Amino acid sequence: MERELALEVVRVTELAALASARWMGRGLKHEADGAATAAMRAMFDSVSVKGTVVIGEGEMDEAPMLYIGEKVGNQEGPEVDIAVDPLEGTELVAKGLNNAMAVVAIAPKGHLLHAPDMYMEKLACGPLLKGRLRLADPLDVTLMKTAQILNKPISDLTVTILERERHKKHIETLRSVGCRIKLLSDGDVAGAIAPAFAQTGVDLYIGSGGAPEGVLAAAALSCLDGELQGRLMPMTAEEEERCRAMGLEDPTKVLTMDQMVGDGDVIFAATGITPGDFLDGVLMLPGQRAETHSLVMRAKTRTIRHIKTSHYLPNKPLSGLG
Repeated sequence: MERELALEVVRVTELAALASARWMGRGLKHEADGAATAAMRAMFDSVSVKGTVVIGEGEMDEAPMLYIGEKVGNQEGPEVDIAVDPLEGTELVAKGLNNAMAVVAIAPKGHLLHAPDMYMEKLACGPLLKGRLRLADPLDVTLMKTAQILNKPISDLTVTILERERHKKHIETLRSVGCRIKLLSDGDVAGAIAPAFAQTGVDLYIGSGGAPEGVLAAAALSCLDGELQGRLMPMTAEEEERCRAMGLEDPTKVLTMDQMVGDGDVIFAATGITPGDFLDGVLMLPGQRAETHSLVMRAKTRTIRHIKTSHYLPNKPLSGLG
């Protein structure tokens, strides 16, 4: 993929973030998501790719734009798979909470897993733990291994997990061994990426969340030299059949990074909407300006760019703020 593509993609996440930021705290998550989706889809028209959405807003009959299978880009560049989440954390924006962001991942055609909309069990970690943990291990064993590898007591470990009833046993185990826990109300992608950033203080991300979000997080971690192991959790015969249609004869097989995002190049871009652990939120400034903070990364080079951009809003009509 062309390296210039990384900077083109960040313009896509910036506009989506600007569009949804105006809805912060207004309790209207669908409106916030719709604004982000419309802005992201419109900006994709200027990106030099022949892109196909493999993870998006739903099937064609469920989503008016950025649906799975939709062709995006100006059709003048390389053929690529595209995974998007225009607003990762709709509830976070609706309630004015931290860690909402706009996200895009791009990889060569055929490299991104077409993850079905179902739960995925996940174990995510940073570079120091990469290749040294197993999703199949019991949680207490994983915690013991982590403490030994990082040379710190279990009581000093910090683990993130979505605060859900289905995670009750996990949370009980974490508390019984004395771990520090960061409970997330939402924000599955940001939560899984956090262990790869030292400044977050997070060592592990565990538990189940959306499978599409798992692929997006794996794309980011491939750029950060981290790791995400996943296992799909089909609940019905129909969901099992969807897994087999993807080529997964054993739907409960542990998925590696290569199986989720390939072994080639990946570009990941995210722009903060509300303040987060590694991205600032959109700032509305005097003089009809706004500031965004974005992260754009490339797996091939392991380059990580933080981009602060000042936008003159009258020139951003697609953001809904001009």
